[in-house]
Amino acid sequence: MTDKIKPPVPPFDSASAAEKVRLAEDAWNTRDAQKVALAYTTDSQWRNRNEFIKGREQIVAFLQRKWRRELDYRLIKELWIADGHKIAVRFAYEWHNDSGLWFRSYGNENWEFNDAGLMKRRIASINDLPIEESERKFRWPLGRRPDDHPGLSELGL
Repeated sequence: MTDKIKPPVPPFDSASAAEKVRLAEDAWNTRDAQKVALAYTTDSQWRNRNEFIKGREQIVAFLQRKWRRELDYRLIKELWIADGHKIAVRFAYEWHNDSGLWFRSYGNENWEFNDAGLMKRRIASINDLPIEESERKFRWPLGRRPDDHPGLSELGL
C-alpha cells in the first residue's frame, strides 16, 4: 500500500469536508479493510473506544476483527465541523452479533489529515445501544448507502 494523494485535500471548507465524510462512509460500508486502510497514512494513529492502533497493518487487522463480529454492518456519517486539516464527524451504524442481537452504535470522530488528504489521526468515541430488529433504520442492501436514503439528521439521530 502506498501513500497517494486522496482528494479532496486540506484545507477543507464545508463542501470538501462533506465530500470527504461521504467518501469515508462509502469506503467503510464496503467492509473491505484493505481499501479502507488506503485512506490513512502508513503511520496513522487511532484511538477507537479503548484500543490504540498505529499504522495500516494494525488498521487492517482491527477492521477485519471488527467486521467478523459486527455482522450486516451499515454506517451513516455526518459532518459536524471542519477547519483546515481537521474534520469532526458524528456517526451511527447498525449491526448484529452472531447470536442475532441487533445494535445501533453512536459516536463521534475527530480526524486530522496530512497535505495529501490522508488521515493521520482518528479519535473515535462510540457507544452501543441494543435495539430490536424492528427498530432498525438502516435497511438498504449491503454496500454504499443510496443517495436518496436519509442521513442522520433526517432520521432524527
